[in-house]
Amino acid sequence: MQSESCNSDVDDNSNPETDWDFPRSGTARSLHSIHPYPAKFISEIPAALIKKLGIAPKSILLDPFCGSGVTLVEAQRAGIESIGIDLNPIACLISRVKTSNLPKEFLSIAELVVISAKKNKKVTSREIPNVDHWFLPEVQAALHALIAEIEDLEPGNVQDALKLAFSSIVVGTSNQDSDTRYAAVLKHVSFDSVFKHFLNACRQFRVHLGEKGLPPKVIIFCTDSLKADSVLTNQKIGLVITSPPYPNAYEYWLYHKYRMWWLGLNPLAVKANEIGARSHFFKKNRHTASKFNEQMRALISAITPFTDITCKWGIVIGPSKIHGEVVDNGTIIVEEAEKLGWKLVERIEREILASRKAFNLSHARIKQESILVLEKVA
Repeated sequence: MQSESCNSDVDDNSNPETDWDFPRSGTARSLHSIHPYPAKFISEIPAALIKKLGIAPKSILLDPFCGSGVTLVEAQRAGIESIGIDLNPIACLISRVKTSNLPKEFLSIAELVVISAKKNKKVTSREIPNVDHWFLPEVQAALHALIAEIEDLEPGNVQDALKLAFSSIVVGTSNQDSDTRYAAVLKHVSFDSVFKHFLNACRQFRVHLGEKGLPPKVIIFCTDSLKADSVLTNQKIGLVITSPPYPNAYEYWLYHKYRMWWLGLNPLAVKANEIGARSHFFKKNRHTASKFNEQMRALISAITPFTDITCKWGIVIGPSKIHGEVVDNGTIIVEEAEKLGWKLVERIEREILASRKAFNLSHARIKQESILVLEKVA
């Protein structure tokens, strides 16, 4: 780890007790392992930023790109109310489940759902592209029956958790080789084994999602983060911690495409507005690095009116490679923030663990990312 001085106002003295590389980080068996999610925030980063930056009393922490809810969970653990925003409905579902109570009877309800699904074998109304290519007929029958029974339940924490357990097994029970490899392979998944996978997922949820009592409130909005002002009315934001999508890197909509289809959601609507999606950089009127300037300007403009005078931002961002050119996304964010009344007070460079580079696509492989700390200009 090293702290990089960018101007005369930048503090070179990072907390000497914090190793921002977090070499011992591991989430394989934690709460954050309950559902696959690409390019996941390691929990140590938001936890350390909350401790380092602090938050004004009676104010709220915001993550405008909340993804799988890592920052929101850490805010809860720190006793801080928070708001998460994300365009991707799978991300919002994961975040809701991670930050909600799971009642003791959850497993009993899951078992009853399976019994009913096996007996009734309902078929949901779903138009799923290439469904016969990616799912065996008996797998389709089981998934239809499961989701139909889940959707018959009363909306709330239990239904959300069961939907997420269902979502977590979609790729594993399909013919898709893995979450990150879109090749069809025969897995010999049977009708009954779909239900076994589902109940195993529910048992893991029970292990990691206990009753929380009355934890700090978390509000999650499934909407375009660049229009955050439409949902932040009357909020007092005291701290922003986030990691914007890196342009031309991951395609979250593609990663969760079949999960969304099976849950009755539209991944193409997510694709159309997803920041950084690789497809945007290869269409006729393709995006360029300047599009990220425009998007970050819109984001900061939307949030700034709701921030406390002492508010700080902690932003994790890495570089992108766009048509062979390496783009410093951190500098882009700083430039746009400075135009809108913010200043950079610290920039920390951290090494990405080799074990976490496996998901980095060949066109977007990075070894370092930056942690930017911004505060309002006095």
